[in-house]
Amino acid sequence: MRRSLFCAAAAVALTAVSAFGGTISVDEYGNLFINGVKSTNGVLGTDPGPGGLANVLIYTLPFMGAQGDVHLMDPVSPGDPCSGNFCDVIRFNGDGTLIFYSDNVDGFDAPADTPSAPHASYTNIVTIPEVGPEGLNGAMYAPTGVQPGADPNFLPTYTLISDSPEPGTLLLALAGFGALAVRRLATRRSS
Repeated sequence: MRRSLFCAAAAVALTAVSAFGGTISVDEYGNLFINGVKSTNGVLGTDPGPGGLANVLIYTLPFMGAQGDVHLMDPVSPGDPCSGNFCDVIRFNGDGTLIFYSDNVDGFDAPADTPSAPHASYTNIVTIPEVGPEGLNGAMYAPTGVQPGADPNFLPTYTLISDSPEPGTLLLALAGFGALAVRRLATRRSS
């Protein structure tokens, strides 16, 4: 129920920002939305990239996307094993796939949870901050040029949801992510 509510609210929030470009939303449970519309589910498979692991959550994108890794930097938070470090990696293999490596510090409770990040990285790496408290983390990412996941024809903006939200804070989180997306896209378009 909680996951269904989250997916429905995410679709509404993403539709509101889809006029600015292609919006891709992925979460650690295998849900992929394109411009607010449920597209496909992630599938478990083997990452063919450098140091790739088996049993990782793989999404198929409607475009190639530049090859590279996006490291999600956890906010500094006492008691959090990932505090001030990256524990989640979003990998673009340049073949139309996005791979979600999610940390397992709270246990293996989602399909994207892996025992570790990939054992090696692409040389094309971007590090972006996660926003929100543990249990309600995520990030907005609008790549440009040759940054990982960039595509000059689709101009994707990614909503990367690395933790499931609590039902009471769902709308607040989506509003925050939506505001970040609008701000990021406005900045990108004016450059």
